[in-house]
Amino acid sequence: MTLPLATEDVRRRFGTEKAVDGVDVGVAAGEIHAVVGLNGAGKTTLMRLLLGMLRPDAGRATVLGHDSHRAPPQTWSRVGHLIETPFAYPELTVRENVAAAALLHGHDRRHDSGVDRVIDGFELGHWADRRASTLSSGNRQRLGLASALVHDPSVVVLDEPANSLDPAGVVFVRDLLTDFADRGVAVFVSSHHLDQLARVAHRITVMHRGRVVGTLDPDGVDLEQRFFDLVHRYDLEMGTRS
Repeated sequence: MTLPLATEDVRRRFGTEKAVDGVDVGVAAGEIHAVVGLNGAGKTTLMRLLLGMLRPDAGRATVLGHDSHRAPPQTWSRVGHLIETPFAYPELTVRENVAAAALLHGHDRRHDSGVDRVIDGFELGHWADRRASTLSSGNRQRLGLASALVHDPSVVVLDEPANSLDPAGVVFVRDLLTDFADRGVAVFVSSHHLDQLARVAHRITVMHRGRVVGTLDPDGVDLEQRFFDLVHRYDLEMGTRS
């Protein structure tokens, strides 16, 4: 069975640094697969490879059965993503930004009602006619998520989606991911908030120094301690080999 998102021994260097070093991951339809790691672990680079933003030096990254860097436009119309900083045109209003995102994903003006529904769903109605440049960081994050997901994608890739959000916003994102998975969407998400991920993730993969160093059971206890144990064990093993 072809997975909606997958990598096979994918590798990517930046100069002499191995940003992603032989990583195999897969995300099934209806699954929330979380990836966690320290800063610089390679999570964002892995997501960029899956989204065709970077080409692998070796191995393969696929989305909906296509090599990511060769996938046709029809494929990307079924993918929603938010990587690092949420994108918005600062001079456009919230409504105009979400409508533009819908058009870029292949929707036409007949979906204007859908745009308003998404704005309300992301609790942005009060700011719908304000320029994006005037929003708080938390509302910019909500706008970025709304624009990434307005077209009802079947594959979602989100890098730290709860950034800048207040506790209510974190719960909102958690419920959003669960809703997507319940509807059969393949969700690949990164976060530093292990406790929040454990509430929704079906699988948690740990990356460190560009490699997968283990997995965590979302239903387990002491997730943070187990995370650091995996990272520390890897560093010790690499130290004894050098």
